[in-house]
Amino acid sequence: MEQFKTYALMTGLTLLFIWFGNMIAGQTGMIIAFVVAVGMNFYAYYYSDTQVLKHYNAIAVDEQSAPGLYNIVHRLTKRANLPMPAVYIIPEEQPNAFATGRDYENAAVAVTEGLLNLLSEEEVEAVVAHELSHIKHYDMLIGTVAATIAGAIAMLANFGMFFGGGRERQNPILMIALMILMPIAASIIQMTVSRNREFMADEGAARMTGHPEWLQSALAKLDNYARGTIMRDADPQTAHMFIINPFTGKDVSLKQLFSTHPSTESRIERLETLK
Repeated sequence: MEQFKTYALMTGLTLLFIWFGNMIAGQTGMIIAFVVAVGMNFYAYYYSDTQVLKHYNAIAVDEQSAPGLYNIVHRLTKRANLPMPAVYIIPEEQPNAFATGRDYENAAVAVTEGLLNLLSEEEVEAVVAHELSHIKHYDMLIGTVAATIAGAIAMLANFGMFFGGGRERQNPILMIALMILMPIAASIIQMTVSRNREFMADEGAARMTGHPEWLQSALAKLDNYARGTIMRDADPQTAHMFIINPFTGKDVSLKQLFSTHPSTESRIERLETLK
């Protein structure tokens, strides 16, 4: 069921992109948008995981090089009835973690050195359970495709702004409105999807470990630490993948409205209801 939801959302976002191409440049724009969307989805499906791991200089580890982390992941995957994912450590001070990969057999869990240094073993287990919940629900693929399509719609809007619509007698006011509103709408869709998936992964982690308080404690520590630092090499296009937004420490206007994550306070409050 989760896999069906993932592909349905991918299809819906792709159709939105194609429709916008048609609104800007008619049939030609629709064809171009279709070709671009197919190419982007193909790349996101097969190569986005490799790209993001390389971007953050993630180092693959095994039972010999990182026995504590590896054993936690192994134990939880058995409990969740998942194949063992690849395990990575990111040489980064900010405590954080993410999951990536297109399916169960090609999944990876990555945590930073800062996370392993800051959290207790129980808290690390809760964070890993959160990431495995993302894998269980195919959230990695949804987030990647949503971000890719949102970025593509923004590029298409810029193209339309500079070169104008290709359709004759197109209402110029409508076109300008679309070029402004469509990227915002696509970003809001991406953010809404990301926020909802974070709540779902939190709940999944609490049920997987049987201890919601472990994740509550971990989230509080991660959020508090992140407010004082920004992750090195952090990329806005991949911020939604992390358990805590790596830009939490950056003071920006309307941060909560345009955040890819729900507030840590609201996440902790929801976990309280599971006790």
